[in-house]
Amino acid sequence: MNEQQNQQSGRTALVTGAARGIGAAVARRLGRDGFAVAVLDLDETAGEPVVAEIEAAGGRALAVGVDVADEQAVEAAVARVAEELGAPAVLVNNAGIIRDNLLFKMTADDWDMVMGVHLRGAFLMSRAAQRYMAGAGWGRIVNLSSTSALGNRGQANYAAAKAGVQGFTKTLAIELGRFGVTVNAIAPGFIETEMTAATAARVGVPFEDFKAAAAGQIPVGRVGRPEDIAAMVSFFVREEASFVSGQVVYVAGGPCD
Repeated sequence: MNEQQNQQSGRTALVTGAARGIGAAVARRLGRDGFAVAVLDLDETAGEPVVAEIEAAGGRALAVGVDVADEQAVEAAVARVAEELGAPAVLVNNAGIIRDNLLFKMTADDWDMVMGVHLRGAFLMSRAAQRYMAGAGWGRIVNLSSTSALGNRGQANYAAAKAGVQGFTKTLAIELGRFGVTVNAIAPGFIETEMTAATAARVGVPFEDFKAAAAGQIPVGRVGRPEDIAAMVSFFVREEASFVSGQVVYVAGGPCD
């Protein structure tokens, strides 16, 4: 076990939306970093393969089903993790959905569902987890935003939610810093996931062509991978990142305004 793993050993991390994509990569990385990992997702059974991977690598993990937009469900899930795995020291708010459409076609349900998962979910999870962190005098919250926070056609709901996550992040950093809790956000660009594959299918473009077109607009010449985001999370939750708080880092293969 290396020094970083020694530092994290005995600490528990919660990752929402962790059954697949970015969330699963983050959960696996935090497991390798020495954390016990709560794999939270809407469907508990969907998180079990990720738990099995973490345990096969010698780590500890627990799958928990939760709707992050449901206040009572969030409180129960976080309490269960604290009891079965350990008091939460790290929270990664990754759970998300998309309901893309142009404004004149977007329904109120499309708006409310996206806001509920991304913004209300981050609020409820953070409020529940910070009690344990503040009490311990140490904690890390990492929120997933997006380059769409800067504006993206057909995503008024998603863009507004992800911009809201950035303001939420900066405010929590101010409020929780004196308790030893840092709060930061990661804003991914194009990441190769099931979600981006579904977007390609919806617009009728083969996924390989969709990725190639995206890569052509990215300075480093490739699209992102879930592991790229997991690496940034790994940095934010380390001991040596304790002076980094209230930041939004665009992990997008190039500069973003």
